[in-house]
Amino acid sequence: MPILPEQISTQLLIWAVALFIIKHLAADFLLQTGWMAKGKERLQGWLVPLLAHITVHAVGTLLIALLLAPQMAWLAVVDLIVHGMIDKSKTLLQHRFRFKAEQAAYWWLFGTDQTLHHLTHLAFAVWIAAAASGV
Repeated sequence: MPILPEQISTQLLIWAVALFIIKHLAADFLLQTGWMAKGKERLQGWLVPLLAHITVHAVGTLLIALLLAPQMAWLAVVDLIVHGMIDKSKTLLQHRFRFKAEQAAYWWLFGTDQTLHHLTHLAFAVWIAAAASGV
């Protein structure tokens, strides 16, 4: 875990958080095709749609890092891995327990998935702001 400086740029942190929120909206809801959404949740043949989806996320993270702290471009690879793990775990749990949209548990799982992505993005934003502040 990187050591955080005592002070980091509030402006950079706010920009990074805002950009990650916009990136997540774009990647998960605006740019995710039906092929990606349905394909990544299949029990077989899920790898290519999942890779396509998480690549969109990773490219967004790469662009944010290059804009704010180019030395943190490696976060795109971390995003690829973490996002893939979160999405695949959600799919496995959804299949295991046969959650349907009519059940509260389906929405709890969906909310947990989204929260894990936002917490990941918050950590990325802190790392970027710390790196840009001179750590």
